[in-house]
Formats: sequence, C-alpha cells, structure tokens
Amino acid sequence: MALELNKEFFENLRNSIENKDSELAVSLLKEMHPADIAEFFEEINIDDAKFLFILLEPEIAADVIVEIEDEERGKLLESLPNEIIAEQLIEKMDSDDAADILGYLDDERSEEILGHIKDLEQAGDIVDLLNYDEDSAGGLMAKELVAINENLTVKQALGEMRDQAEDIDEIYYLYVVDDNNILKGTIALKDLLFSSTNKKILSIFDPDVISVKTDVDGEEVAQIMEKYDLVAIPVIDGIGRLVGRITIDDVVDVIREEAEEDYQLMSGITEDVDFSDSVFRQSRSRIPWLLIGMVGGIAGSLILGLFESDIEKYAVLALFLPLIVATGGNAGVQSSAIVVQGLSSGDIDLHSMWKKLWKEFKVGLLNGFVCSIIIFLYNLIFSSNFALTLTVSLSLFAVIIFATVFGTFVPLVLNRFKIDPAIATGPFITTSNDIIGIFIYLIIARSIFGIIL
Repeated sequence: MALELNKEFFENLRNSIENKDSELAVSLLKEMHPADIAEFFEEINIDDAKFLFILLEPEIAADVIVEIEDEERGKLLESLPNEIIAEQLIEKMDSDDAADILGYLDDERSEEILGHIKDLEQAGDIVDLLNYDEDSAGGLMAKELVAINENLTVKQALGEMRDQAEDIDEIYYLYVVDDNNILKGTIALKDLLFSSTNKKILSIFDPDVISVKTDVDGEEVAQIMEKYDLVAIPVIDGIGRLVGRITIDDVVDVIREEAEEDYQLMSGITEDVDFSDSVFRQSRSRIPWLLIGMVGGIAGSLILGLFESDIEKYAVLALFLPLIVATGGNAGVQSSAIVVQGLSSGDIDLHSMWKKLWKEFKVGLLNGFVCSIIIFLYNLIFSSNFALTLTVSLSLFAVIIFATVFGTFVPLVLNRFKIDPAIATGPFITTSNDIIGIFIYLIIARSIFGIIL
C-alpha cells in the first residue's frame, strides 16, 4: 500500500489539511500505513499533525504515536488533552508501549492520564513498568502474555488461552507456571492443539526455557535473543515468578539505539545527539574529542621537535610521514572496530582476550609484511636513497603491527573496566597511533640513516 503513495496523493492530503476537509483527510489516511503517517507527521507543523491525529481511529493512532520520532512525539503529546491520550492511545496500546509514552511526560501529567484509564488492571501494569529502568529487561517487557498453570488439562488450557489472548497481537509462546506463578517452561501452540484434551500440561511442556530477570541490561537481552534465535523471551523477578515478556520488535529498537550510540562514540561524539538538536548541544558533544585530537597534534609536533635536526638533515623523511600516520591509524581503527563489534555481540569475552590479541598480532604481521614489501619495491624503483627505502619499509611494518595490537588491546581493557569500548575506536586510536607512529618512524630513521649515511 505504501508503495502506491505518490506526490499527488500527498498534495491531496496537504490540501485536505489546508481546507480542514475532515472527510477527505480520513479517506486518505485509511490508505496509509501507520509508519507512513508517522513519517508524514514529521514533515508538517504540530497544528496540522494534531488535526490529522484526532481523525485517526484509536487503534491506528496508537500505532502512529509509537512510530513517531521522539522530539515530534513529545510535541504532539503536549498538544493533546489528557482524556484523548488515555482513552484513544494508552488503552489501545500494549503495556510496554504505553509506559514508553508516559515516560516522555512529567510525573504529574502521567498520573492524571493514568487516572482517566478505565481498565484498572492495565493502569496497574503500566505503573509497574514505569518503576523499572527503561534500559533494563523490566523496562522493555510487556505485561501481555499467555500463562497457563501446569496442573490444567489441555482442554482447560485452550480455554484459558482464548481468554488471555484476546488483547494480544502476537502469540509466540505459551508460558507454563505453577500455583505461585513461578515460570516452569514453555509449550508450543502446535503441541497444545495436537495433544489429547485430557492430558495434563505438566506432561507435555518443555522445561528448558531461557529467561531473563527484570534487572538485566537491555543490550544483554538483545545478545541472548540473538544467540538463541528467540522471537520472544520471558522476564522473571528475583524469585522466578513470571512478570512479562520481551518481543523481538522491542529488541530491534535496543540494537538500533546501541548501534547509533556506538557509531557516534566511534566518530568522537560523546553524547546521544540528533540532527534536530541545538547548535550548542551538538557542539558540546563534539568538542571533547576535538580537544583531545588537538592535544595529540601538539604531542606529535613535540616529537617532531625532538627530531628536528634529523628532519633538517634528511628532509626527504617528511615525504613519508603522512603515509606512516595514515596507515597506522587505519590499521588501528580496523582492529578496534572488529573487537568492539565482537564485544557488542558477545562473541568476544575476557576468556578469549589473549587469544584475540595473539590472532590480531598475526594479522598485523601479515598486513605489515605485505604493505612494507609493496612500499619497499616502490621506493626501490622510484628512489635512489636506499636508507629512505629501508626506513619507510621497516617503519611501516612496525607501525602496522603496533597499531593492530594496540587497536585490539585498548577496547578489551576498557571493556574489562566496564567502560564502553566504542570510545576506543576512531579519534582515540587514531590520535594515539599518530603520536606513536611518528615516534617509531623517526627513531628507525635516526638509526638507519646514522648507520648507512
């Protein structure tokens, strides 16, 4: 449906807003997917978005508000009366989405909106979720799930499932609990349907269930679900009682947010910023690493100052400084990026730290050998200065090995001390390798030129 939307369609929609033609607007909105409506809302002003939003059916409006970007969502929520938010949005949402929406509002307004919700059980579920850290399993989970007692027969369980599943969009697993609501296992819907109606659930459920506790970090939840190919995972409290479930759509959001955060850290941006943020906020997020880069540049210039007499005597050395610096920086960023990715996905842990370092050392040896041979042959052909040829080749070999190992070691150490290893990639590794690469190059140059010339 979304693919059929064209320029003429959106012109008609804009005209319906301009003319306050509710009938035309409603007919056009029915042709749009909630994600397309949310995207269109981000292109128009808040008054026009409010005009269209009020025309949406409650179920569609609930889907749309979840899809809208944070800043625009906040503006739209601020413009809507509490009664509309409660009755046409919150009551139509899953508890986790409802908690996320209320999380954008201040406590006083959230309480007022909760007071308008007629379903007291749903309101209680939302309040429970608001008490969890938003980045934890408890903050990600939804209360809506199908839980059946292990002592029920299959026939009784089917009836229980019908009653509980009324307000659930997708059923991935049926969770089996005991009389104290302790999670005991899962049962596939197919097994339930094809089992004898007189059989006890106790005799057919799968006790090997993977679950997470409410205080587990959202990123760890994503790693667990990815590792075991789960589309949903149950959440339990400290004594094993089933309190909710996390579905794959919630985990995808976590993965995307973590990827965006890591990408910004790798680029030298210390805060979570968007394109729409103010100039001051964006500048504040970038300036720390720019200053660190400046300090690195000053350190590099001081090292050059220590070898000023060598450079004056053998000015040809300056020609290959950019090559040494750039190649070392690239080698370091490559290795650190691989390690950060492995740490993020859980493929690398403390037990494999030394194994990874050894492997990267061998990679550095191979890459350094290939690059140094190429530059050796290049200089052998185009330069008559054998001292320079030997210096550049040996320096490049040494710098690539060092940068590769250093780029691996730093994120591993940062991760060991519970610091986000993503900050190691980019400006930090590049700046460090620039300084040390220059030093290695000039030390080798002083030695070789002193011997040969």
